[in-house]
Amino acid sequence: MLSPWGAVFIFLAVGIVFGAGGIATSFLVHPRRQYASKYEPYECGMETIGPTWVQFKTSYFLYALLFVIFDVETIYLYPWAVKFQSLGLFAFIEMLVFIFILVVGLWYAWKEGALEWM
Repeated sequence: MLSPWGAVFIFLAVGIVFGAGGIATSFLVHPRRQYASKYEPYECGMETIGPTWVQFKTSYFLYALLFVIFDVETIYLYPWAVKFQSLGLFAFIEMLVFIFILVVGLWYAWKEGALEWM
């Protein structure tokens, strides 16, 4: 029989072997010569026409970040809502503080204009 830590060490060893094996395999089979076409931009199966470095606005990033924040809030709120009656007053106050912090963050984002498009 294995010791209690035997399975952990076996798992660790297998992980190291697979990681090192993947790196060694990629080193052995990679192409040796560099081609000029490798450094050219590729767009939809055709060569690009015009400048390839075009700037674009990333204002959607703030929306995505706020979505992730409130999505995580939902992940924390759901189990609390399911067990609400058995948790007691302390858990209720904790959740109110949690929601208050998120509302303050939303208010700050709104005040700074993070929710306005363009």
